[in-house]
Amino acid sequence: MVKKDMKPGLYNLRLRQFIEEVTLYPVSCERMAAGRTDREWLDGVLAGGARVVQLRDKESSDRELLAKARYFRDKTREAGALFFMNDRLDIALLADADGMHVGQNDLPPEEIRKLAPDFLIGLSCNTLEQAKKLGDTVKKGDCPVSYFNVGPLYTTATKQGLKEFIGIQAIDRFTSACPLLPFTVMGGIKVYHIDELCAAGVKRIAVVTAISQAPDIAGETALWIKKMKECLRDRR
Repeated sequence: MVKKDMKPGLYNLRLRQFIEEVTLYPVSCERMAAGRTDREWLDGVLAGGARVVQLRDKESSDRELLAKARYFRDKTREAGALFFMNDRLDIALLADADGMHVGQNDLPPEEIRKLAPDFLIGLSCNTLEQAKKLGDTVKKGDCPVSYFNVGPLYTTATKQGLKEFIGIQAIDRFTSACPLLPFTVMGGIKVYHIDELCAAGVKRIAVVTAISQAPDIAGETALWIKKMKECLRDRR
């Protein structure tokens, strides 16, 4: 959503690219990348055609993370892809990211917006109540969130300790509660889920292990993007 205090040119350019170009949304996880580094993962997903990437790293030191984020920025800029930082506003600002993704217990989007007026800001919604709250904020016309994520849909190893998964039927409920923002879905999604997700109105799928654990990261990324574009074209 555009705010009065934003620089509308840069923000809108980023948002337009997100809406028009993003289908697959790869998220990094080095400890679940079959022995490959985040840098190797990044090179693979960009070679496969990814138009957005998210750096998610809860384990590196701050200095290591900043160096990695700057590598991500350099490579994504060369490829013309969007670069999101998970959770860390300080690293995102220092690395000149295009945006951030946060969860319900991370920094509030409205506080991020004060320091990063041009960032795209994604927010995870894990319950219908969270989606309704976000939808109400959008209706008031002062929403700092650019897109939201619905999930986790299916059983996933990336959400440790989580026992409840909301299922594909939640997509309609969540997006009806917040119909004015673009959305992504995430959580245990495999390539064979693409058809049913597109049929449910999904245009952007965020994935971790489906890409990070693939023997050929570039090839798997390209396969997902091709499959998603075919499904979306068939649904027009």
